Amino acid sequence: MKNTQRRRLPRLTLPLGLGLFIAACGTTPPGPAPAPLTPAVGASLRQCEALAGQFRFDQTRIDSAAPVAAGGLTLGGQPVAAHCLVKGQMHARKGSDGRDYAIGFEMRLPQAWNGRFYHQGNGGLDGAVRPAEGALGGGPLTGALVQGFAVISSDAGHTGAQTAVFGLEPQARLDYGYQAVAKLTPMAKALIASAYGKGPDRSYIGGCSNGGRHAMVAASRLGDQYDGYLIGAPGYRLPNAALAQLWGAQRWTPLATPGATVKHPLNPNATIPDLGSALSAAERQTVARAILNRCDALDGLSDGQVQATQACQAAFDVVRDVPACSGARDGSCLTPAQKTTLAQVQAGGKAANGRPIYSAFPHDIGIAGANWATWKFVNAVALDPLSVGTVFTAPPAAPVNFASADIDALLPAISATSDTYRESGLSLMSPPGHEQPDNLRPLRARGAKMVLYHGVSDAIFSAEDTRQWVERLNRSQNGQAADFARYFPVPGMNHCSGGPATDQFDLLGPLVKWVEQGVAPQAVTASARGAGNPGGANAELPADWSATRTRPLCAYPAVARYNGTGPAEAASSFTCR
Repeated sequence: MKNTQRRRLPRLTLPLGLGLFIAACGTTPPGPAPAPLTPAVGASLRQCEALAGQFRFDQTRIDSAAPVAAGGLTLGGQPVAAHCLVKGQMHARKGSDGRDYAIGFEMRLPQAWNGRFYHQGNGGLDGAVRPAEGALGGGPLTGALVQGFAVISSDAGHTGAQTAVFGLEPQARLDYGYQAVAKLTPMAKALIASAYGKGPDRSYIGGCSNGGRHAMVAASRLGDQYDGYLIGAPGYRLPNAALAQLWGAQRWTPLATPGATVKHPLNPNATIPDLGSALSAAERQTVARAILNRCDALDGLSDGQVQATQACQAAFDVVRDVPACSGARDGSCLTPAQKTTLAQVQAGGKAANGRPIYSAFPHDIGIAGANWATWKFVNAVALDPLSVGTVFTAPPAAPVNFASADIDALLPAISATSDTYRESGLSLMSPPGHEQPDNLRPLRARGAKMVLYHGVSDAIFSAEDTRQWVERLNRSQNGQAADFARYFPVPGMNHCSGGPATDQFDLLGPLVKWVEQGVAPQAVTASARGAGNPGGANAELPADWSATRTRPLCAYPAVARYNGTGPAEAASSFTCR
């Protein structure tokens, strides 16, 4: 067997927060952890409709400002309290392509405000002003708006109708990458001051997927503008992840049923190759069972979940542990070609010269989730060719053909610039200094905090990539990163939610408590979304789980381990250690 078939994720060598003094030689220690910032003080809304005519800010137009009665909006089955809905746009202009561009936004201002501002980062290629609910990812029942925050949401500078072309317009690329957030931030704070008679005492930014990337980029570029950063499944190397998707799709294609197709997710009149036939739902369940057989008990209890993620990477091997087919495929086994391809795709892929395309993906039971298959087999064909071709390369062109895409040529293209496109795709999308995030020291010094979370079975943005960033951050902070940044992996969870996981949790509340009271989060309770859940049931929960199963999410590198006694369905029976 080739070594690429048995590649395992690197083991953690030194735990976070224990002082990596070897890596710190010759550097200046970051100093003691700062005192918590003063808590926010709430206020009542002074005006709503008048904002449409009275509010003034450079390059800003308010289109409407209207009250929304209590219960006029619901979130997770709960009525949202009375608030003011403001809609508008910033920096309206005629693009170099002749199209009209602007940064569209909406802001929801609670009648009873808690004194805090939340910037909601949205997902995908943006292009839509989603309701400013303060969505947190992870299937929570409440968002920031329900908790009393003033919340802004935007389209990041382009509309859905421009999704296929905005990457060809230089300024629209910049707005999508990071400039829209920078432009919206001071305007939103000024709008809050006009509505309440005072600006926000504390400001937070968060989201999942590309929204998590927005928050992560803001930590590097706008470290003085926000006090808390809630970073979910951050695609901080989104161009690399998209290339890895294309690379993987090319390897699944020979194993797919010839001529089989499925509907295109964006065009109901079009079809795409059925790559899911290369690794069926039954076969993915077989892989998940093999992972459980090796890894379920590593946390002290066989309960259908793998809490000890890093230990599992050392224990599990696709080629050795998944049943091998001796005859035709019947869902209970994998062929040698399937095993080889799965191992290669999970390893993140490599260019012909051996250069890694992206991070490895952890082996985890969420491979059985429908969302895992959607990203690997559908979006890799329908969406990633668009983003790679029109947004992440310079100069951009038309969407690439996934089957014929030259990955070796595209890999340097995401780092390229031109006279017109002066920032590369990687520069647009990634936090400056993410390779060695020493630039976050000022953020730490003033008392700001970061909370990250990531589904271990995320199929598009790797939880391993986030873990490695956390390790680099810790080294850059002389082993003291846990003073201001904590990472919570979510076992079994797919991209932002779903999968066989306890995927309902609130990390915003603990982040606020850390910023404003100095209480660092170590264990946060997450629950399953079974039948009757007001936020919507998760259809992929195993039948033998309680509908309300709870587990602690543990700050990395701690693992939720069974105490040896207590009910198996309760978080109280586990300790992070």
